[in-house]
Amino acid sequence: MVEHITGMLALIGVLSLVCQWVGWKLRLPAILPLLLCGLLLGPALDILQPDELFGDLLFPIISLGVAVILFEGALTLNFKEINEHGRMVSHLVSVGALITWACIAPAAHYILGFDWSIACLFGALVVVTGPTVIVPMLRTVQPSAKLSSILRWEGIVIDPIGALLAVLVYEYIAVTADPTTHVLYALGLTLLIGLGGGALSGYLVGVALRRNLFPHYLKNTAVLTIMLGIFVGSNLLQEEAGLLTVTVMGIWLANMRGVDIADILEFKETLTVLLISALFILLAARLDSNAMLDLGWGGILVLLVVMFIARPLSIWVSGIGTNLTSQDKWFLSWVAPRGIVAAAISSLFAIKLEALGFSSASSIVPLVFMIIIGTVVIQSLTAGTWAKILGVKQGSAQGLLIFGASKFSRELAKLLTSKNVPVILADNNWDSIRQARMDNIPVYFGNPASEHAETYMDLSGIGRVLVMSPYRQLNPLVTFHFQDVLGDDKVYGLNNSDAASARHQLSESYLQRLCLFGENVSYAKIASIMAKGGQLKVTNITDNFSFDDFLKRYGDTAIPLLYLTKEGKVKVISGSKLQEYPVGIELICLLPVEAQQQAEIQRAIDEEKLRLAKIEAEQQAKIAAKQRELQLAEEKLQRKQKELNDFEAQQQQEMLEEERNELIHNEGQDKQTELANTKLSVKGDEGN
Repeated sequence: MVEHITGMLALIGVLSLVCQWVGWKLRLPAILPLLLCGLLLGPALDILQPDELFGDLLFPIISLGVAVILFEGALTLNFKEINEHGRMVSHLVSVGALITWACIAPAAHYILGFDWSIACLFGALVVVTGPTVIVPMLRTVQPSAKLSSILRWEGIVIDPIGALLAVLVYEYIAVTADPTTHVLYALGLTLLIGLGGGALSGYLVGVALRRNLFPHYLKNTAVLTIMLGIFVGSNLLQEEAGLLTVTVMGIWLANMRGVDIADILEFKETLTVLLISALFILLAARLDSNAMLDLGWGGILVLLVVMFIARPLSIWVSGIGTNLTSQDKWFLSWVAPRGIVAAAISSLFAIKLEALGFSSASSIVPLVFMIIIGTVVIQSLTAGTWAKILGVKQGSAQGLLIFGASKFSRELAKLLTSKNVPVILADNNWDSIRQARMDNIPVYFGNPASEHAETYMDLSGIGRVLVMSPYRQLNPLVTFHFQDVLGDDKVYGLNNSDAASARHQLSESYLQRLCLFGENVSYAKIASIMAKGGQLKVTNITDNFSFDDFLKRYGDTAIPLLYLTKEGKVKVISGSKLQEYPVGIELICLLPVEAQQQAEIQRAIDEEKLRLAKIEAEQQAKIAAKQRELQLAEEKLQRKQKELNDFEAQQQQEMLEEERNELIHNEGQDKQTELANTKLSVKGDEGN
């Protein structure tokens, strides 16, 4: 028997890992392979029987697991972040959640005949979406950055709010179902312990963390242990008040000033992944396949209400007063997959309510699983096509995630941001992140390959990753992680290896990929250049100023980094091959002091050449002007000569004309005289 239990526990652990890996590899929510695995082991093959395997321990295991899940989710509910991420997110997690609840509860009551109390509990359970199902879907669908941000933050914030709503509804049902106690007294005591005890415990734990009362290696363990102790203690003081207490405790810690919960969150997330995976396989294995079939058309109708009435109504009402277009709202109306938190809490509450005599509570779990399966499967398969039809799918992602917020990275990020290229700087060094924030650069503080980053770091518009940090052990992890997320050709590494030691630890294939900005460029080289006064320079490569002209001006020490095309695309320079730089690009380079000095010398030479050329041009202009004057004078002289010649010719012509006229006149007179003489002679003859 002991060997059987040990073997089943090991099997659950191994299958949990396999299911998470399958979900990650296929870019699907891990809930799908976990669900299929649980159904296969339980109802289908009858290999795993959780009730027989764990016996009386099953309920405490589920109860403690749900407490950890709720506490981890509550730690993410920072009220500042709700306001920072727009009016739409604030509306969705408040008004939208209430509208969803108000639509689903009556549907469960009138369609399936649930009691109003059970229907209200079911409605509260399926309000939540959750980042564990939203983030993988967004990675596949790739909607616009605005829509991706809204859906992602809705999933993050609605998780603890929906869980808190479900806990409050359950507490009310559990209290009113107890005939031995006064309802108002029991409800008041539950709220007092849950709200007051959660706030007080959250404050005390926060003070302890702020004053560093726990050593670093005990901090995560201490918070987890204290949380579980408070959960059990609250249940002892008032039955079932523990879930409310730990939820309020987590929310208080998340919003307390001066308390750093980043390490706690990362530890809790790692633990939650294991708990969620194991719990979901166990819960799915407990499902009765006949119970889901018994829901029949009524269950399908409730699913249709959830997808086609509750969600669109909450989106369109929440969208009043925002700048969302109709296409944006229709897309948001379609994407709202339900997550693992709903399944875990519903199973726990079903067990408790059945013990209190609510026979219809057994139908909650199969109905919740039907909603999860329906929303995740249908929306995962159709959301991408729907985004294309509506025209809300983002184009080619040109943004950069830069791991390492050194001075060089910050300067590069500022320059790219000024060119409207999305950039995120990630680093574990708070001082570097603080300086980047002062420059208004989007940042992520922590390991970008962590589970926390996968949920909270907004990669909308990010298409490539530049690994440029000094952390030699962390760089390969970040590289391999984003190669799986974005592709091998989308991740570039800057050489930061120590030939004496690193080559014995890292594979040659990985080291060969460390050729960002060129084969001979390393992190140390860039850091040294920046420390000595290196600068980033943007140069337009045109027909009049080619890359050869660039090299002539700045020399071989200039390091080309990347360039921007006319179409707005970003091309990262990597590898040992010589690059061909087309005309019309903006080339971004790192200029060492030597290149700057050479540029100054070359600029002085060019200026001197320009000055001499200008003087020569002026002299040539003067000579040309003199030549022009001489030419004009010669032309004027020629015109005068021509005028004189014309005048002389005219005078000569006139003289000739006068002479001719005079000859004609004289000739006429001679003829007249001759004629007169002739007449006289004739008359004389006649007289004789």
